[in-house]
Amino acid sequence: MPKYSPMRIQLSPERRATLLDAIRRHFDTEFDDPISDFRAQGLLDFFVKELGPQVYNQGVRDASAYVQAKLADIEGEVFEAEN
Repeated sequence: MPKYSPMRIQLSPERRATLLDAIRRHFDTEFDDPISDFRAQGLLDFFVKELGPQVYNQGVRDASAYVQAKLADIEGEVFEAEN
């Protein structure tokens, strides 16, 4: 198995800009020292790399569990009574 796996989580330019703005606002309100664009980008990249896969995978597990629960009771969900 290769050690390097390309990140499948890609942010659109619009989403990236929104998140960078949120990081800058957070630093402006929570810390005395504003964050530079370079550091904000590095912090976002770090979080996407380190947290993104876990959050993404949890979403996949949650969605899978929901679908499995619905499929387990499919007759109860869509069954039509026969005369």
